[in-house]
Amino acid sequence: MTLQRKSMLRASALGALVVSGALVLTACGSDDNTKNDAGTPGKSTAAVSDIKCDGAKGKVLASGSSAQKNAVDLWIKNYMAACSGVEVNYKSSSSGEGIVAFNQGTVGFAGTDSALKPEAVEESKKICTGGQGIDLPMVGGPIALGFNVAGVDKLNLDATTIANIFNDKIKKWDDEAIKKLNPGVTLPPTAIQAFHRSEDSGTTENLGKYLKAAAPEAWTYEAAKKWPAPGGQAASGSAGVASQVKAVDGAIGYFELSYASSQSIKTVDVNTGAATPVKATGENASKAIAAAKISGTGSDLALKLDYTTKSEGAYPIVLVTYEVVCDKGNKAETLPTVKSFLNYTASDAGQKVLTENGYAPIPAEINTKVREVIATLS
Repeated sequence: MTLQRKSMLRASALGALVVSGALVLTACGSDDNTKNDAGTPGKSTAAVSDIKCDGAKGKVLASGSSAQKNAVDLWIKNYMAACSGVEVNYKSSSSGEGIVAFNQGTVGFAGTDSALKPEAVEESKKICTGGQGIDLPMVGGPIALGFNVAGVDKLNLDATTIANIFNDKIKKWDDEAIKKLNPGVTLPPTAIQAFHRSEDSGTTENLGKYLKAAAPEAWTYEAAKKWPAPGGQAASGSAGVASQVKAVDGAIGYFELSYASSQSIKTVDVNTGAATPVKATGENASKAIAAAKISGTGSDLALKLDYTTKSEGAYPIVLVTYEVVCDKGNKAETLPTVKSFLNYTASDAGQKVLTENGYAPIPAEINTKVREVIATLS
């Protein structure tokens, strides 16, 4: 099969529906998820024998985070190849929409780049009979700052400069603050075109957490899924922001790394105070995520990340995507498939897919706990 993924810039692309096996990306007119949004092949080395179907059957709907979309595409493809007669549909939209869908009871699980807030947990109790929604960390990775500035191939920025770019205080690429961080680089007087997400987004919230922690004087906004700062331009989903950055001279935006890799978008190296500015790579994100602590209680495995790390090679702008499920009270008709699918994504084979495609696997100690919790879902 061939893939022709179109830009998801339009709001209608929020309806993109990934169906694995004979995968149908309905909003994009595609039937092959072995390639990513830019049409370049994704990597998948999973063997059918690595996946245990464990009584899975029927169809499971899921939705949420667009940051994990490229990983989920491959997971679903591999899973459907192993488990015939099973269908997993993932609607890539946003973390906020995923949580809403979960708490409305329309999906078997949801993807979110920020752990459930207390009010969302309380609301989930209406759907999770005798239980509640919990966070299972499944995908890690860097939030890349992609840029498109004619004649500039390498760019270093620190937290304060990033904050002042996105809050509309630094308006030109040859601003003295940027020049100071990039000696020897010829920076043009091009106007900065900063792009942010138009919808509620866990990626936005995680960027906000980083800026609030690392540059509190410059970034005075509380971290939230809704973009808080003045100025800038909005685009829909990670794919939409990436498409705009790719197309517009002077642009900068934020999105999960695979969107930059697939479209050959240059990314910012972040000056953290370490000896060398840190590149946005899965490996460097893993170094930051490895220091995360579990902040959730009981079966909830929400993580607390250190956004101010100065460790050598640790990329600080990271996110963890959680799969949200009921600890108790999952729908009987979808529970076997949900558990089987998540067992695969949390397996060594499933996490290897992340490593091969620019994401960061969940640290082994935490991932062991994830598998233990999946086994207890009821």
